[in-house]
Amino acid sequence: MGAINSIEQLEDYRREVEAEARADVPTVLVCFGTGCQANGARPVAEAFSDIIEEQGLELNVNIAVKTTGCHGYCENGPLVALQPQGILYLKVKPEDVAEIVENTIKRGEIIERLVYKDKATSEMIAEYSEIPFYRHQHRIALKRIGNIDPANIDDYLLAGGYAGLARALGMKPEDIITEIEKSGLRGRGGGGFPTGTKWRSCVAVDSDVRYVLCNGDEGDPGAFMDRSIMEGDPHAVIEGMIIGAIAVGAHRGYIYVRDEYPLAVSNLTTALEAAREKGLLGENILGSGFDFDIAISRGGGAFVCGESSALMRSVGGDIGEPRAKYIRSVERGLYDKPTVLNNVETWANVPDIIVKGADWYASLGTEGSKGTKVFSLVGKVNNTGLVEVPMGISIGELVENIGGGILNGKKFKAVQTGGPSGGCIPERMSDLPIDFDSLTEVGSMMGSGGIIVMDEDTCMVDVARYFINFLVEESCGKCTPCRDGLPRMLDLLTDITEGRGGEEHVALLEELCDMLTWGALCGLGTSAANPVLSTIKYFRDEYDAHIRDRKCPAGVCKALITYEIDPEACTGCRLCAKKCPQECITGERKEAHVIDTSRCIKCGVCKDVCTFDAVRIS
Repeated sequence: MGAINSIEQLEDYRREVEAEARADVPTVLVCFGTGCQANGARPVAEAFSDIIEEQGLELNVNIAVKTTGCHGYCENGPLVALQPQGILYLKVKPEDVAEIVENTIKRGEIIERLVYKDKATSEMIAEYSEIPFYRHQHRIALKRIGNIDPANIDDYLLAGGYAGLARALGMKPEDIITEIEKSGLRGRGGGGFPTGTKWRSCVAVDSDVRYVLCNGDEGDPGAFMDRSIMEGDPHAVIEGMIIGAIAVGAHRGYIYVRDEYPLAVSNLTTALEAAREKGLLGENILGSGFDFDIAISRGGGAFVCGESSALMRSVGGDIGEPRAKYIRSVERGLYDKPTVLNNVETWANVPDIIVKGADWYASLGTEGSKGTKVFSLVGKVNNTGLVEVPMGISIGELVENIGGGILNGKKFKAVQTGGPSGGCIPERMSDLPIDFDSLTEVGSMMGSGGIIVMDEDTCMVDVARYFINFLVEESCGKCTPCRDGLPRMLDLLTDITEGRGGEEHVALLEELCDMLTWGALCGLGTSAANPVLSTIKYFRDEYDAHIRDRKCPAGVCKALITYEIDPEACTGCRLCAKKCPQECITGERKEAHVIDTSRCIKCGVCKDVCTFDAVRIS
């Protein structure tokens, strides 16, 4: 079918797609997100296609093989889900495929080595929905990802796609904005500004031209929420933007995609072309008389381009530098015209709000933070990956129930939220709800949704140094607080971690943090103090140990640690001596060994290979 010229034709076409789709047909869903592809998903998908083609007659049943977006459980990729059985196989290799077809698809047998095993109980769980990582989630923005082929618009329509657009075309723009306001949806890009308020402010400005923008320039270390949505459900972002354009009267939109996201660009391009072909984008959308089109703008390769004004300058062909905040984007944004800018996740929530209503969305989350939030859960936790949970879930619930607790039975120490400008929250605050206001109150922030879990072996002073170093490298250098203040902070933190710190270092750090908070030009600078201030506030004892005792309690800062061998624990196996790159470990077989500390480079190899826990850090 070519272009669809009315809402009625859209629903007719959707019914045609539904009639052709058979729920009883076995479907192999191979995760084709960036992470799984890096782990070898492509050969797995090809193996399924080849074997099914070879054995088609023997199987006597139609089997569909689909490549999907990110399933979320990234550390266990490549992931393969089998429907309608609801089985999820982990770390699948091409050589496993024949066995899956033979044993599971043909005979209905579970292959035990490929299913999830609880690390605490060793319980095997084959059903996708019962794996703790998934069971405790509540997916809205991610609900289709992993279940549909992002390159197939029919899959999106079959899953209810573009129903929000159809409804929005029958609504007054004012009513669309009111619905978004009532839902309580706040921007998921970090600022948490009320989405409906932003849209209404844009409409209030007298202008013959308005723009709608999507911020897909996700630059936080460890964050991949927006990338996964763009890769796995691009039509949701497109549909949300069209609805926003109807609401504010825009006829042109841009998706600003990080240049390091080629798969996102590819899948978005395919989705845009399909939407135009079907009459869902471009001129006279669904015969409504409303015109709106979207172009992709590749990112400028700088972290600061994720800041709203820098992003708009980059889209317009200028250097991606922020401007003063007294100029509001809704008044003078892209090309000095009123502009609505929301991030990927925000736009992806809009269609469901329009279809299901503001009350449905507002029933989720907390009073001040409605709905759900997508997080990338990474660090020293058993289950890492992409998760979506209701706003207000506690830090402890996220780490324990979904993350499966801390790796190797280590002690939970802290989480860092909000990207490089976020704060570090100690384990004793595990009951803290994760929402916009609660995180801000304790000196952190929501940010785009990165959560890094840290254990007892993490040095919090070094963590602060790491993030300040990142911000130094990514600062545009336009304003003095960032250009001069951040490098000075890095110097001070480096001094502390290398044993040159004094009591005055902490006081000077706090002074510089105050200067940044109140004097920096953009949000990157005003929030840059968070990693330092939060670690000083909650982990002051570690700063004191570095400065007063010249010790790193976590054993991370090389200048402040010494490797020694406990003669009581050493068995003289000689493994450490064989592996030492400096050959600075001596001792006879079956006798206690000794490290020559004058030659030791503190690489940690000896500690890593010792099976008797004889190598100690002091």
